[in-house]
Amino acid sequence: MTTKLNSAFKRELEVNGEKYTLTLTPEGFKLVQKGKRKGIELSWASIVGGEAALATALNASVAHPGMHSMSASARDAVKH
Repeated sequence: MTTKLNSAFKRELEVNGEKYTLTLTPEGFKLVQKGKRKGIELSWASIVGGEAALATALNASVAHPGMHSMSASARDAVKH
């Protein structure tokens, strides 16, 4: 049985040697590099609705204009 997410909680994680704080809330999540104020924030509705996948693809195309498809890791991250 799972526990309902009623309030925010934070966890620290390390990615590629950098420390981050992940905050989970009933509305979504926020990932911020330690020592920084701004980070990535996504609502659960945007993830479920596919908007997050669209934003990933758009950001990838802007960062790399010659590429016409998402990377394998980006595709794997948005599979349902």
